[in-house]
Order: sequence, then structure tokens, then C-alpha cells
Amino acid sequence: MITTLIADQLFDGKTLHVNRPISIEDGKIIAFDTIKGATEKKVRGLLTAGFIDTQVNGGGGYLLNQDTNLHTLKAMSTAHAKFGSSSLLPTLITSNVQKIAQTADLISNAIAQHTPGIIGIHFEGPHISEPKKGIHSGEQIRSLSQQELDIYCRDDLGIKIVTLAPENVSCEIIKTLVAHNVHVCLGHSNATFEQAQAALAAGATGFTHLFNAMSALESRAPNMVGAALLDEHSWCGLILDGHHVHPSSAKLAYRAKAAHKMMLVTDSMSTIGSEQSQFHFDGHDINLIGDKLTSNSGQLAGSALNMITAVNNATQMLAIPLTDALNMASLYPAEFLGIADTRGQLSIGANADLTLLSTTNSSPRVVNTWIGGKALF
Repeated sequence: MITTLIADQLFDGKTLHVNRPISIEDGKIIAFDTIKGATEKKVRGLLTAGFIDTQVNGGGGYLLNQDTNLHTLKAMSTAHAKFGSSSLLPTLITSNVQKIAQTADLISNAIAQHTPGIIGIHFEGPHISEPKKGIHSGEQIRSLSQQELDIYCRDDLGIKIVTLAPENVSCEIIKTLVAHNVHVCLGHSNATFEQAQAALAAGATGFTHLFNAMSALESRAPNMVGAALLDEHSWCGLILDGHHVHPSSAKLAYRAKAAHKMMLVTDSMSTIGSEQSQFHFDGHDINLIGDKLTSNSGQLAGSALNMITAVNNATQMLAIPLTDALNMASLYPAEFLGIADTRGQLSIGANADLTLLSTTNSSPRVVNTWIGGKALF
């Protein structure tokens, strides 16, 4: 069956169109026109590509680290779809090797079952820096073992990200990871500028939550933040919740970084899409106060950010057009992951992963999300 949606506006990743039809069949975009015999539906608002979140720890009341099962993945996907995300990389925070192996098996099973919204896995740690561990368990920080390398190099996990500290992982291991289709991100690191540059030369292509848990830019020592902003070929994730990064610092970074290389991430925990206001994680009591998640010691503990809020924050904090902010949540992460031919923009042959936004006020909200051509609500 062919379905044609006709929205007030359609943003395809390059151009904003008015009353442009989009036709869908078997989960794919087949035309930007009406087709004889198709079921036509007029929708009010702005239709754009579904958002892609490369760093998402939980949602719907569940955390991947604590409830490592298919129900959690489905709850996360459903929760984040309400805020426009159609593709997630569920993120495992620093854990023991048994949990890493269990999570890898879970993701493999989820992808084999075509679980909506789940496109791979992000292993954030445990090969990170003790001084920059943040909320991560210091007891679990360690060198990258052969057993872990074998897990990361599996070819049944979909899209793979590993966040690591380059001062603790050799360039040879980074090259091995990259050769096995792992997107290596640098983060939770106290690396020098030279160490970060060496990791980039070895094939690292991303920086995990820019500014947070990484060596800061200084006048005589550019460190990791300096390497991230200076490099023209890598991508930076940015948590725009107003707590992780000062808006002016975010604006400065956006202007300094090469075009199309800054992407939005949520780093969200279990509270998204739920009534949860507190939970326990790895020895910490985490509380949601307003829109901020902190431990009892006042330390940031992930975020309570959803992607449409990140998009709206980007337009305000970075002073950029909505279309640019939408690309930061869709096209740019798709380009980072190497999947822009199927996700992140609306083009013929791409997956029909769509988000419909209400544009009746200055801060758009999500009206509906489609994954593979199926409306979720």
C-alpha cells in the first residue's frame, strides 16, 4: 500500500518546501508527488527527517545498564519517539565485561528482530580516564582487553560507537576498531592536545559530549577541547540542556567548528517519557529537579533532555534557523554514522523515518513520529 502525506511544510535536509507531497511504500520514500491509488493524508505542521540520537542511556523509566533486556529497548524507543527520535544508539555506561557481552547479545537480537528505532550500540567506557570519569564507576575503569576488543569488532551489532580516552588506549587498537567499522569517539579523557590529535590520525572521528568530562582548552594547552574544535573532519556531540554547557560556550563552539560537524545528543537517562523523578545508579541516588539530573553530591548524572527540546534550545542558544537545528539532530549525526543515504534526510529510497512538528508557536513540539513508514501515535 502506498501512503502519501501532504504537510503544510516539508524540510528534506536541504530545502524547506510548502505543501509538498511525500509518498511512502514498504517503509521507504518512493516519490515527492502524489501517486494514483495512494492513500492521501493531509497533516498540519512541518514534516522533517526523524531525529538520530547517538548517546541515549535510557527512557520510559528504564536504564540500559540496569535492565538489559528487549523490553527496555522497546520502552526507550517508544519514549524517545514521542520527542521526535526515530533512531537510537542505546548507550551502555562503563560496566564489567560480562555486562558488555550481555548488552552486545541483546543488541544483536534486537537488530535481528528489526526492533523499531534500535540501529546499534554505543559503549561509553570503560576505557576512560579516572580524573574525567564523571558519574562512571571508577572501579570499572580499565585497559581494553582482547575479550572486549572481540566484542566491539562483532559484525552483528549494527552501528557501533566506542567512547574511549586516547591516553589509555593505543593508536594501534584505535586502528583495529576502525578497521572493524567501529566509530571511535574521544571522551571522558584528560588527554593532551597531541594525544587527541594522534587518536584522530589513527581514525577516531568523534568527540563525546563536547566540553564535558574532557581536558579543557587553555591558552598554552589546547587539550582535547582544542583538538575537537580545530579538527575539520570529526564530529562533536553537544548536550544543549543549559546545564552541561553554558549557552555562550556552545555558541562559540558552534561558530568555531567546521560546518555540519556539530550534532545534538541527549545523554538522557531513564526519566524521559516517564513520571520518574528519582532513581539509583551505581551507588548514586539521582534526582530530577526541574530539568536537571544530579547525584546527591550535586554532580551532573546524564540529562533529562529530549531531542525536540535540544532542537529548540539550539535555535535559541546558538541563534540559528530551525532548519539548521533540525539538521543537527538528523542529517549531521547520519553523516557521522555513514547512513545519510537511508536516514537523517528525506530523499527517494531513504527510510520513511519522519517527524511531524507543530509550528503554531516559536518552540515546535512533536505531533507524530514515523519509523519505517509506520506512525507510532
